[in-house]
Amino acid sequence: MILYIAEKPSLGRAVAQVLPKPHRNGDGFIEVGNGDVVSWCIGHLLEQAEPDAYNPDYKKWNSDHLPIVPELWKLDVKPQTRKQFNVLKKLIKSASLLVNIGDPDREGQLLIDEVISFCGVSKSKIAAAKRCLISDLNPASVKKSLANLRNNTDFIPLATSALARARADWLYGMNMTRLCTLRGQQSGFSGVLSIGRVQTPLLGLVVRRDLEIESFISKPFYELEVRLTTEQGFSFKAKWKPSEACQPYMDEENRVLSRKLIENVLLRVNNKTGKIKNFSDTVKKQAPPLPYNLSSLQIDAAKIFGLSAKQVLDTCQSLYEKHKLITYPRSDNRYLPAEHFNEANQIITAISSVDESLVSIANATDTQRKSKAWNDKKVNAHHAIIPTHKKIGAALTATESKVYNLVARQYLMQFLPSFDFRQVQVDSVIEGGLFITKRKEVSAEGWKSALFKNANAKSNEKEEDDYCQDRMPDLKTGDPVMCIEASVLDKNTSPPKRFNDASLLSAMTGISRYVTDPEIRKVLRETDGIGTEATRAGIIELLFKRSFLTRQGKEIRSTDIGRELIQGLPMCVATPDMTAQWESQLEAISQRELRYDHFMMPMVSTLSCLIEEVSQVRFDGLAGKGAQGQVKRKLAQGKRRRNKVKEN
Repeated sequence: MILYIAEKPSLGRAVAQVLPKPHRNGDGFIEVGNGDVVSWCIGHLLEQAEPDAYNPDYKKWNSDHLPIVPELWKLDVKPQTRKQFNVLKKLIKSASLLVNIGDPDREGQLLIDEVISFCGVSKSKIAAAKRCLISDLNPASVKKSLANLRNNTDFIPLATSALARARADWLYGMNMTRLCTLRGQQSGFSGVLSIGRVQTPLLGLVVRRDLEIESFISKPFYELEVRLTTEQGFSFKAKWKPSEACQPYMDEENRVLSRKLIENVLLRVNNKTGKIKNFSDTVKKQAPPLPYNLSSLQIDAAKIFGLSAKQVLDTCQSLYEKHKLITYPRSDNRYLPAEHFNEANQIITAISSVDESLVSIANATDTQRKSKAWNDKKVNAHHAIIPTHKKIGAALTATESKVYNLVARQYLMQFLPSFDFRQVQVDSVIEGGLFITKRKEVSAEGWKSALFKNANAKSNEKEEDDYCQDRMPDLKTGDPVMCIEASVLDKNTSPPKRFNDASLLSAMTGISRYVTDPEIRKVLRETDGIGTEATRAGIIELLFKRSFLTRQGKEIRSTDIGRELIQGLPMCVATPDMTAQWESQLEAISQRELRYDHFMMPMVSTLSCLIEEVSQVRFDGLAGKGAQGQVKRKLAQGKRRRNKVKEN
């Protein structure tokens, strides 16, 4: 008997649907016509054992016990899903062949593998197990995946990477949370000071940004803008570029701080004739953006619709599991297998059926045009999020429609022409001063015609450069120009913007921008990030739940508790350097470039040093704060109000 083990019931039912009939529905499994069985986990059936499973004394939080580092790791069956675990255990023991159908990522790989291992089956059965990668729950795609089973042992590095991450997170989070909470209690804080290798550096980013904004002092600076005209009567704007002689009047970012200097240049050049020093124009072709992975989809949905990361993830899960309209959503990949290119016509037809607003864009596509998205070398366990062949079934909610629309647009762009523009630079000299014009002129909209355009959308994103509607004539060196207008632009330096959902997710996926250690920054690839596609939304939500972050409109700000925590911690705990390095090493494990013990041993050593350092930390700024402190304050406020009523 073959036992197919899915990660969740919805996936299990999708698998059973394409297997031989008749089916017999059991309690926690489906037996198919040829005697094979499909069963499932309900997410994680197992969890890391609590510290007191290793020593009863650890039940009470005591800093003398730290660090707690298990010699032999233990897993416990989760009480709420014990019944399903027992069903699976019995089936696993009686099966002749096991097929792992966890989600196509490292978490999904480990989730099934650890259940099989925990059930104590033979090494030979584990070695013979197969792996089925399913990214699309529609019957044709599921059938195709079942026909292309791989050896489960091929994915050992992926599972090892997930195991290292789970154990390292347990060690770091449990030990540091206990220690910081105990230190907080000694300082008069009531509540848990949760610490995590991703959540704490992420909180640190927000805290440091907030403090930078609040301590920012705006300074005035000035620019000179002129309007030049050619002999043919074409006029264009240009900005003065100060020479080295002006350095004493400029700041470190080459901004002119003296208005008098600008005014002197204005008087010198206004209504004067100059010449073209240099003219260049280049035609540029911009390829369409790649299809979405989860983070890039969450970022765009936040910019355009104001949706939170969690809203997007939950909506994607519904579109994937309930409606079967998109492929596996928790993907970190933006490329597609080459074989998917042949399915374009079917998918585009399905898009037109599901979303009528995209029909005109779908009709403009050319399915013979192949973008760089189709690349087998860039595809691992999963691929980019794209629409499926499925046509509309149940009605979509407003949010489901919005998210599907974004996924579908991004896919359709792969079959539209490039965005073409002319890039022009003109350097002009007037009375010895250099004036520079840079402009872009649209030649062909191409895929940009498919970008989301809606006046009701919440996107506040501005084009990186404004594109000019008119075309500048070709100019040549020595051509005369005349300054017909000049004006001083009074400007002020601006503080950085506060984080919002989109920019915070962007920070998590491009964390190297915030890494302080230049050596670590070097190692990180362009696709670096902290957290995973599946966990980022939850980590952000956890910081809100812990009262470390709060929302003010679309802005995300740190609370007093969040600030005090970060300001009390050592820099290495509150910055992303260590976390970014971990992510890089975990990826190296999954690629067979690093061994498990070569990651874990230094990690445990670092943890011991951190515990020693944090043991000296005081959180005096948190005195009287926290859950109990809030209750006491509310009671006191109520008492004052009652007394006031009596007095009146």
